[in-house]
This record gives sequence, C-alpha cells and structure tokens, in this order.
Amino acid sequence: MSTAHSSASSRLPGWLFVLFLTLLATATDEFIIAGVLPQVADDLSVSVPAAGQLVTVFAVVYALGAPTLAVVCARLPRRTVTAAGLALFVVANVAAALAPGYWWLMAARVVAALCAAVVTAAAFATAAAGAPRGAQGRYLGVVTAGMTAALFTGVPVGSWLGGAFGWRATFWLIAAVGAVAALGVAATAPAVPGEEPAPLRRRLAPLREPAVLRTVAVTFLAASGGLMFYTYLGAYTAEVASGSWGLLSFLLFLVGAAGLAGALLAGRATDAWGPDRGLRLVLGGHTLTLAVATVLVFSGAGGPVVLAVVVGCWAVFAWGLNPPVQAGVLAAAGPEAGMTALALNISGLYLGTGVAGALGGAVIGAAGVRYVPAVATALLLCSFALASLPVRARGGLTGPATAAVPSAAPK
Repeated sequence: MSTAHSSASSRLPGWLFVLFLTLLATATDEFIIAGVLPQVADDLSVSVPAAGQLVTVFAVVYALGAPTLAVVCARLPRRTVTAAGLALFVVANVAAALAPGYWWLMAARVVAALCAAVVTAAAFATAAAGAPRGAQGRYLGVVTAGMTAALFTGVPVGSWLGGAFGWRATFWLIAAVGAVAALGVAATAPAVPGEEPAPLRRRLAPLREPAVLRTVAVTFLAASGGLMFYTYLGAYTAEVASGSWGLLSFLLFLVGAAGLAGALLAGRATDAWGPDRGLRLVLGGHTLTLAVATVLVFSGAGGPVVLAVVVGCWAVFAWGLNPPVQAGVLAAAGPEAGMTALALNISGLYLGTGVAGALGGAVIGAAGVRYVPAVATALLLCSFALASLPVRARGGLTGPATAAVPSAAPK
C-alpha cells in the first residue's frame, strides 16, 4: 500500500506541466523581442535604442506591477486569476501583433507585462498549494523550469520567426502558446482558494515581515550578480577564449540546458533539506563558480573546454535559485499573504535583472570585462551572507519545505 502511494505521489500531475507552459509563455514574451529589434525599429520608423525600450518597459512594469496586482487579486481563486490573466495576456499579444505604431506596441507591452506579473505569482502559489507534503520544492522546480526554458527558446525562436515571417509573427506565437496555457489552466488546475478577507494593512504584511524582506534582498543581490555575468557572457567569452568560432552559441545553449537541470535539482534539494539550507547550497555554489570564473579570466589559463565546464556548473546554481527562494518566501509570509510575498520576491528578481545590465556596463566602462565576474562574486557573497543570517520566520524557514499557502481543494 505504501509503495503504491509513494509511486503515485512521485508522478507529476498534468496541470503542473500546464503551469510550466504558462511561465514559458510569459517569460518568453520578455526575451523574444530582443531577437527582432532591428525589424521592429525599421517597420515602425524608430531607432534601435528606442525599440530596445520595449524590453526595458516590460521588465520595469513587471517588477512594479507584481506586488500591487497580487494585493488586488489576493482574495480571488488562483485558477481564476491565472486563467483570466492569461486570457488578457493573449489579447495584449494579439494587440502587439496588430500594432499600427510604436506607442500602440508600447501600450500592448505594458498590458502584457502586468498580466505576466500576476500570472507568474498565481502560478507559483498554485504549484506550492497543489504539491503533496514534502514535494513543494519539486513542484516549484518544474514551474521555474518554464522560466528557464525561455532563455534558450525566446531569442532564437524570435529571431528565426522574425527573419522568416516578420516580427509580428513572434507575438502571434506567444498569443497562441498563451491561449493553449489558458485553456489548460481552466481545465486542469487545482482549485486553490484565495486568501481570507483582510484589511489592506494585513495584506501588506509581507512589506513589514523581516524574513520576507530578507529573502527579497537575497533574491535581488543574487539576480544582480548572476545576471550581470550572463548579460556580458559574450564579452567574457571573447576575453577568455577569443577566436573560438561558434563557442558563444554553444555556451548559451549550455546555459539553458544546465539551468533547466539546475531548477529541477534545486527543487529536489529544497524538499530534502528545507528551503533555508537549499538556498544556502545554491548561493554557495553560485558564489564559488563565479569566483572560479574570476580566476579563469585573470589567470589566462582557460580554454574552450575549461570555460564550458565553468559556465555549465555556474548555470546549474544560477538557475537553481527560484525553488528554494520561492519556498522560503512562502514559509516566511505564512498562508495569509503568500501570493503577495511571491509577487514581491519576483519584483526583486526583475529589479536585480535591471541592475545587472546597468552595473555590468559601468564596470566594463571603468575597469574592463575581466572585473565583471569579480563584482558578481562580491554580490553573490553578500547574498549568501544575508541568507545565512538567523531571521525568525512565521511558520519557520529551516525545516523541510511545506506548503505555506491555502491547500488545493480536493477534486
């Protein structure tokens, strides 16, 4: 009997892969336009830098909108929030595909970003609530893998579609994937209730919870350092192994594949050791691999093979961040404010992404690309130190991962 139950619980439900597809669609929407910027600029008669702001605005609106919309939608059932958010997300991308001018496209991007922000938080909350006891990290890892997969599908697919059918085809593709995900969520997602009615002060409680704020700061620092290295990976590769034709393309594919594995492995580690220890493991490995990358560029001893090994190991830890950090922030917030806390943490992730590009550019301008992994290591070291501080969390942060959001209603 126990063996049969264990076997059944080890099988992942179909709705979890629908949430994987959901986050693949929303995350790809951010990256996909980067591969067609010249076509967008030419078609809409704007400069390439102006077209690039379509990416920047998406990220900023996403970061600022996530916690606000999470508070607004907190009382609604998670399936309703996710399905409705995806439906509006589809409409926004159809509007982007049909946009007659630059500002129409910008407006469509703003709406898509707001929808993506609320859908992402609701998807993570659904995965955590629908997970069996002791499997929350694994479920969060599968959903996180959808975001990770966007890294090596978004820009390549967008570039190919843009070249073959025009830039508008990229948005038709996202709309189609979003529509499939919306139907899948409506048909299969577990019935996770919204939060209990509460005054606004209580819904904003995560903003005052030390353990939640600590986790958000950890996420921000880790994203700033890790994504700084990723943003300037091309320049770093040229510094370490110049003249290796095709190496960067291979490394970008390797980052995606290793990152996907890292997200899934980190989910299992979170279940086995708890979110606090799992987070320290991920941050410690991330810090160590960035330190090795620093030694590599300064020593001049690296080559394509060594570089690939270092970058692959780095990607495992870099994209292993989400499962333990999301489980940790859920445990810290408690069941009353789980979705708001998740959204706040996602904001930290996206703000860190913005800082990564700006700070990395400043480092290269002032000292050169060799110092990028060194500064990134320092940021990750700060993140690891902050994660190691003892902060008392509501519901505990050191035990095995358990669902800290309302449980899914039985079917």
